[in-house]
Amino acid sequence: ELTMLQPALHSGAGQRHCVFEVFARRLPEGRRYGVVAGTGRLVEAVQAFRFGDAEIERLRAADVVESQTLDFLSGYRFSGNISGYAEGECFFPGSPLLAVEGTFAESVLLETVLLSILNHDSAIASAASRMTNAAGGRPCIEMGSRRTHEWAAVAAARAAYIAGFATTSNLEAGRTHGIPTAGTSAHAFTLLHDDERTAFEAQVACMGTGTTLLVDTYDVQTAVNLAVEVAGVALGAVRLDSGDLLVQAREVRAQLDRLGATKTRIIVTSDLDEHAIAALAAAPVDAYGIGTSLVTGSGAPTAGLVYKLVAREDHAGQLVDVAKQSKDKVTLGGRKWALRRLNARGEADAEIIGIGEMPAAGGNGRPLLVDLIRDGEIVADLALDAARNRYKQSLAELPAQALQLSRGEPVIMTIFENGHR
Repeated sequence: ELTMLQPALHSGAGQRHCVFEVFARRLPEGRRYGVVAGTGRLVEAVQAFRFGDAEIERLRAADVVESQTLDFLSGYRFSGNISGYAEGECFFPGSPLLAVEGTFAESVLLETVLLSILNHDSAIASAASRMTNAAGGRPCIEMGSRRTHEWAAVAAARAAYIAGFATTSNLEAGRTHGIPTAGTSAHAFTLLHDDERTAFEAQVACMGTGTTLLVDTYDVQTAVNLAVEVAGVALGAVRLDSGDLLVQAREVRAQLDRLGATKTRIIVTSDLDEHAIAALAAAPVDAYGIGTSLVTGSGAPTAGLVYKLVAREDHAGQLVDVAKQSKDKVTLGGRKWALRRLNARGEADAEIIGIGEMPAAGGNGRPLLVDLIRDGEIVADLALDAARNRYKQSLAELPAQALQLSRGEPVIMTIFENGHR
């Protein structure tokens, strides 16, 4: 970014008005849709993006750029406009998720910060959506903090919540974003005590009978008996973290019912992904705790988004379309608009993308782009519950095939007004 900035400032081209767009050329292999997440974090990051004294001094000492560029960076503040898909919206190949409008100099510096947030959070939300749909209404608990970078864990919890997760075990995500938190104990707590009974008694005495007891440190059947004996039939939940979860859940449910603990829930963990969750659909499971697969995007740790220049000011002051023409990475120039075309049943059947003025939205087209930043100021609705509700509404528009976990093509086609697909 700085390599491009410096000569652009020298030539004067850095002051040309430009439009950059963020989009995905394709979805991860076999995925049928993606989910936009990270927009709320993104706009706040853009507004806070600065080069302070320490950063300027480091660039000077390392001789990264010259003094003219340092002067520009020391006063940097994005003053342009950003529009895009609202957080929680589903997306498809070619969807113009973000349009950044400003001078080349101020816009080119945002590539890494924009892509790093959108690629990570959208990958997590897309995986989370598959998991919550596979769960069929049973709550999913985000438990992936130990499997990713400490701050990525907070972002992952936020993205998962947008796509339907009920709670997170990450307390910083709860503090920062207001996400409901929940957690349980690990095997270390049981192993700390002389025996399982002592461990259960200590946890119940401190946390109350509504707590969740981990019952697979030694023998599951023995532990379930002990758990009900210690906590009574009002025991909140038991957690299973190993073995054949389908068989064990059925056995534990029958055992709890025989003991009179009919309201005690069963929570399962142990390297769950959307496929493992779907396989447990017939099991008497009440909630899923999901970690590693979620925070790594369930095999797709990035959404594959790119940041490309699609229009720039010419010598006459007019905005002209520009596009990359290299083999296999061709882009479509021009500032885009986007509509989701709906059929008579209100079901999406195509993503319609065009260049120039968007036609008046008819009864069968829903405009997808919203203002996020205007003249450098945030105008987007950043409420997390709004993104969560938008996700539900957007997903509900898609054909039923969108929820299939088998590999397939995007559930609706992307159609460009010029005829390209």
